[in-house]
Amino acid sequence: QVQVVESGGGLVQSGGSLRLSCAASGRIFSINTQAWYRQAPGKQRELVAAITSGGSTNYADSVKGRFTISTDNAKNTVYLQMNSLKPEDTAVYYCNFIVRVTSWYTDDYWGQGTQVTVSS
Repeated sequence: QVQVVESGGGLVQSGGSLRLSCAASGRIFSINTQAWYRQAPGKQRELVAAITSGGSTNYADSVKGRFTISTDNAKNTVYLQMNSLKPEDTAVYYCNFIVRVTSWYTDDYWGQGTQVTVSS
């Protein structure tokens, strides 16, 4: 079993910064991809940023140049540094790990979600 725990959300003024963290623990053979998604009220969940085991990154156009995804592989932790925040970044943010649990079985695991609210 794999557990995923997020932290770091909160309330911030427009133009401010926040850093989200998400740690996976448990039965982990390796981690393929780590990502952050967000879901605003009345909207579908969308990909914010992702990073592969090789270090390749992918960002939503709306956050390019403002958000940075990074990892600490020794701690099975993924971070999302969010700068120049805008009110439209307000959402619940979820981390996602694609984990190879054994050499033949891969599954994905989600964090519990953390609220980010940006006031204007």
